[in-house]
Amino acid sequence: MQLRCIAIDDEPLALEIIKKYISQFPALQLLHTFEDAVSGAEFLKKNKAELLFIDINMPDITGVDLVRALSSEDRPMVIFTTAHKNFAYEGFELQALDYLLKPIDHKRFAAAVDKAVEFYKYKNGESSNEDECIYVHSEYRTIKINLKDIEYLESMQDYVKIYQLNNPKPVLTLQTLKSILEKLPEKQFTRIHRSYAIAVKQVKSIHNRKVQLHSIELPVGNSYVDAIRSWSV
Repeated sequence: MQLRCIAIDDEPLALEIIKKYISQFPALQLLHTFEDAVSGAEFLKKNKAELLFIDINMPDITGVDLVRALSSEDRPMVIFTTAHKNFAYEGFELQALDYLLKPIDHKRFAAAVDKAVEFYKYKNGESSNEDECIYVHSEYRTIKINLKDIEYLESMQDYVKIYQLNNPKPVLTLQTLKSILEKLPEKQFTRIHRSYAIAVKQVKSIHNRKVQLHSIELPVGNSYVDAIRSWSV
């Protein structure tokens, strides 16, 4: 399997580095490079690519604007490159696979490529991973989360916090609890409150309409009491 990719950057040196890096990965097939966004956009209209490396700050059209203009159905996976540590919020909604900070480190580039290959297999049902997983967009990146590591999820209006075992920092993603539960196996995860859903296998005990997990005790909402009672023999 090879991912067809193109690279767009108005800096010739940065483009040469990306071109060199791409040549070192058998999983990537470089179709073309462009020093201006307009030419790159025209190429993408006529040619299929699975992966796009694109600079955010370009004089004619920003990388964010170019990606936004692409059809969501035909849009390739996107890895933004930038010389700035502070990323534009607009890039978040485009669900970029990753961001690479210039000068691009080879190990960091390799990690982004691995993520692209893994995510492509996941989207196309070709993943051979033993562990079930989901991908969510958080902190301007696409993050892989193994289902076995999830302890519970907390709704915060349009956001969801995903709490994982052995990781004190939750993953914050822009989506509703309902939408993320639709991606999770129904038998493994269940909602117990309008604000909480839990991994069933992480339950230690249930008492007085409260569910004890590894790290926290969560309340059971009125609408979910019957579902919790059905667990009892």
